[in-house]
Amino acid sequence: MPRVKLHRFADNATRPDVIEPGKPEFETLGGRWRADFFHNDHPLTLEMGCGKGEYTVGLAERHPQRNFLGLDIKGERLWSGSTRAAALGLANVGFVRARAEALTAQFDPGELSEIWITFPDPRPRDRDIKRRLTSPRFLNQYQELLAAGAPLHLKTDNDGLFDYTLEMLAARPGTAIEASTRDLYAEQGPGFAEAQAIQTNFEGKYRAVGVPIKYVRFRLS
Repeated sequence: MPRVKLHRFADNATRPDVIEPGKPEFETLGGRWRADFFHNDHPLTLEMGCGKGEYTVGLAERHPQRNFLGLDIKGERLWSGSTRAAALGLANVGFVRARAEALTAQFDPGELSEIWITFPDPRPRDRDIKRRLTSPRFLNQYQELLAAGAPLHLKTDNDGLFDYTLEMLAARPGTAIEASTRDLYAEQGPGFAEAQAIQTNFEGKYRAVGVPIKYVRFRLS
């Protein structure tokens, strides 16, 4: 393993804003994130598959009266997000090293006030359908963990994943789609402003070569 990666893993082990296996808090914060981690009662937003944390940190910077967590399995990526948050002096952001499949082990029912799914792996192979972050398996978890009527957002460059997501949402009784577009940055109006406000490096590369960004905001019954 490269020395730089080992150094960053060692950093994560000492950083209070990175919660990962091996730390006592990893198994005890479910239901207590606001009280024991953020030490406030502000609404809690989760970004699934946050990567280097660009979006999580961007949201935390824009909304100081909310709490934000980025979840990813890659410790080196979380190190990058933690480093950026520290440079900006943000106290309302943290990172969780865990697999998406284990989401319900990290949070209690109704604990989350919002979920963002930003540029997830589209998992195009049929055998990987259950691993898509908008599959029924994950939608069921989100519905359990979100407060009643709380919003979810998906941003993706992938047409197949976007179509699949709309199909899954249409199959769920009571699901409300509040905003949907196949070209986010061609839209105007307040319904798309929040999704347009933060652009990751990955997103910028796709836009630079003319790939439109797809976006949907919805609420589960």
